[in-house]
Amino acid sequence: MSVREVIADVLLAVAVMIVLASAVGILVMRDTYQKLHYLTPAALVAPVVVGLAILAQSGLTDDTVQTGLALVFIVIAGPFLSHATIRAARIRETGDWRTRPGDPGRPRGGSAEDQP
Repeated sequence: MSVREVIADVLLAVAVMIVLASAVGILVMRDTYQKLHYLTPAALVAPVVVGLAILAQSGLTDDTVQTGLALVFIVIAGPFLSHATIRAARIRETGDWRTRPGDPGRPRGGSAEDQP
């Protein structure tokens, strides 16, 4: 067993632990918004660690460059998907994604449309 294989195995074990910890967090949390916080490490960090394991195992080849490119798209798309998920949950709960004048967290004073 070479050093590259050991490093790849350790990185894969770390990725598995990240996904398992995220799964436990998702099971324990009650709220959709809280669950989404625990989904992020499994969706963003674990794939990057798997990509590093591929790089450690194979070295810099065409395959690892393609893997890196796929990881760039995953890292870029992750926040957009989280935002879309939160907006969909908000629409499902309230019927609209915007906050209402009486909602907590809305700044006082508001915009011109809030004025009578």
